[in-house]
Amino acid sequence: MKARELNEARAITPHATPMKGFVAAAAVVVIAAIAIFVASKGLSNYTVTLLALLFINAALAVSLTLTNGLTGLFSLGHPAFMTIGAYVAAILTFSARRKGSMLPDLPDWLASTEWSMLPALLVAGLAGGLVALAIGGAVLRLKGHYLAVATLGLIIVVQGLATNWDGITRGGSGISGLPRYVDIWWAFGFLVLVVAVTWRIKFSSLGRAMMAVRENELAAKCSGINAARLKILAFVIGAIMAAMAGALLAHLISVVTPKTYSVLLAFNIVVMVVIGGSGSIMGALLAATVITIVSESLRPVEESVGLYGLSQVIVALCLILVLYLKPSGLFGSGEPVVIRKLFSGRQEP
Repeated sequence: MKARELNEARAITPHATPMKGFVAAAAVVVIAAIAIFVASKGLSNYTVTLLALLFINAALAVSLTLTNGLTGLFSLGHPAFMTIGAYVAAILTFSARRKGSMLPDLPDWLASTEWSMLPALLVAGLAGGLVALAIGGAVLRLKGHYLAVATLGLIIVVQGLATNWDGITRGGSGISGLPRYVDIWWAFGFLVLVVAVTWRIKFSSLGRAMMAVRENELAAKCSGINAARLKILAFVIGAIMAAMAGALLAHLISVVTPKTYSVLLAFNIVVMVVIGGSGSIMGALLAATVITIVSESLRPVEESVGLYGLSQVIVALCLILVLYLKPSGLFGSGEPVVIRKLFSGRQEP
């Protein structure tokens, strides 16, 4: 592991002045919540929905930072887990009066029930984690672009199942008319949870072990680190977060189809992580915010002028520019100095 990252890991751990770090984090969350509350009062429903989408995208970028950035994996499978989580939550929360006719192959006990959002969200995350655990042992034996292709294939497989399993998923038509349980506060709370979990893992002995595997897997194994177990753990945790994000997004826009979470989304999330810096939580947050704002701002231009795909071209150019000027991303594997000092309560060595 690089000396800079070792110094950062020593400087910030969950055991270093924990109370001050907790108070600082709580203060930031409270201030952000107040700002969101004040801003949402003067914004249109459309803008508030875009803010919720931004929070979910930021949570996705941070979760992929945990999976790819800390362990060095190159997984593109987040949209597959999002699709699994979205369909599981959608089936659980869908109106019991409509399930029998629209989803005829559902078991009777499931067709007659109608869940609230929180338990459906937890079950969706569990489903995504179980699928990741089931396939993790096989696909994580691969490395680099081989792993990328394998997880990309997972997206195609999940989309194919969702398209052809008509009696459960309504096929290509998808499930529409979902209850809109999710608002900006659900999205913000989920983002806080994902950042807190990822931060806690990164700045702990577990996170340092993951980064050691990323830097030199052979050396990490010689030091007694179980690299395979750490990779599967990071893959499963990231899948749980992605599945929950998919469930939240489905209940934000009230619909889920097999094509809702596509390969294009996988590209966007990876770009957010690469631009922010693989392993940087704050970098992922910043990149996700900028890319989401740029993409959504250009959408009306694309539709009015007919330049469809303009936002993707701009995002790709930004990626090339960042990789040319700063190949490690905006913050590399670290966090901004101000953030480190704020949450650690001590000076770096």
